[in-house]
Amino acid sequence: MSTETLAKHHDDAHGDHGHHDAGANKIFGFWIYLMSDCIIFATLFATYGVMVNNTAGGPAGKDIFELPFVLVETALLLLSSITYGFAVINMNKGQKGAVLGWLFMTFLFGVGFIGMEIYEFHHLIKEGFGPDRSGFLSAFFTLVGTHGLHVTSGLIWMLVLMFQVSKRGLNDTNRARIMCLSLFWHFLDVVWICVFTIVYLMGAM
Repeated sequence: MSTETLAKHHDDAHGDHGHHDAGANKIFGFWIYLMSDCIIFATLFATYGVMVNNTAGGPAGKDIFELPFVLVETALLLLSSITYGFAVINMNKGQKGAVLGWLFMTFLFGVGFIGMEIYEFHHLIKEGFGPDRSGFLSAFFTLVGTHGLHVTSGLIWMLVLMFQVSKRGLNDTNRARIMCLSLFWHFLDVVWICVFTIVYLMGAM
């Protein structure tokens, strides 16, 4: 084998290795970002815990929360995590069309979740139970609203990702992006389970 061929093989191998390293570094960096997000949500949960009984003569959780409605909302987000999992499975099989299909399903479930959250907020504000009504409602709107903003940014990211995959396919860069969004989306699922349990379930009791 000639020196040039050996050098080319070395460069190719090095290039692949570099791509994988870049992808791994991107995912590791994203883990660090998620840790900072954990601190934000932990602070919001702690604030809610302090303010939950400060109703200022207004309604408490059991007066305004509709558990069947929130259960449907929760189901939509849990289903979106399952469909995202199928997108990752198909990414590993190299099936671009299936990845786009599952991402689109995930997007629809996410939009349904956000639609229900906006409806709930609008309904509460119309009834006179806005965030300015009491410390409890301020903490509730801030915690749930912050999660909703995260889901919305995840949906925008998902749209951009679907466009990138449809244009460039499942290259290393897009695979790393799909994995980063997967971490983000599942993280939001875990946070919502905490919101559902601590805010809605315990509040309705």
